Amino acid sequence: MQQSIFVLNAVNSIANQIFLELREREFQLNKGQFRRNLVKLGQIMAYELSKGLEYKPIKIDTVLGRSSINVIQEQPVLFTIIRAGLPFLEGFQVFFDQSDCGFIGAHRIEGKKEDIEVALGYHSIAPFDGKDLVVVDPMLATGKSIIASLELILEKCTPKMLHLVFAIASPEGIENLKQSIKVPYKLWVGAVDEGLNQKGYIIPGLGDAGDLLFGNKI
Repeated sequence: MQQSIFVLNAVNSIANQIFLELREREFQLNKGQFRRNLVKLGQIMAYELSKGLEYKPIKIDTVLGRSSINVIQEQPVLFTIIRAGLPFLEGFQVFFDQSDCGFIGAHRIEGKKEDIEVALGYHSIAPFDGKDLVVVDPMLATGKSIIASLELILEKCTPKMLHLVFAIASPEGIENLKQSIKVPYKLWVGAVDEGLNQKGYIIPGLGDAGDLLFGNKI
């Protein structure tokens, strides 16, 4: 039920420098810079997504007269998967600073060698019935985490439009979304990479975004 797909790096822009620093090993050693780059990419993606929302005109008084300007009719509800999605969400909050936010904990079950399984944990779901719902996550690999998360949150409400935003996606993940999601949605992607390796990680990708942001897990 996919309606459209936007790919940021399909056209050259200053965002390419952000992708360079997110991917390149030497830049990745600086956790603070990695986080700031993901925040900046979130801001750029939020700006692009904002063009497709509904607007309404309002009248304003300036010191020299009266003018009219179109503003967003209603701020979308934002949602992310913790922990890797937090800085990406922060970038969206810079522009959508009055939006309600939801969170869910989802992670791969370690030690699974054949079929990748996902476990869901903590969740806090903001009401979004009849509103634009924007779900942000840095990486779309197999798509299993986002699909499992959406199955949970879409039980609660029905959005006006579902917007799925990823910094980097694989073709396999995009196809899995297309086959699994049953509500109208738009896909917003920073870059579409070559594919997945045998462990289900994006190639060339950038590595484990959560570890790069916050440190390795034990």
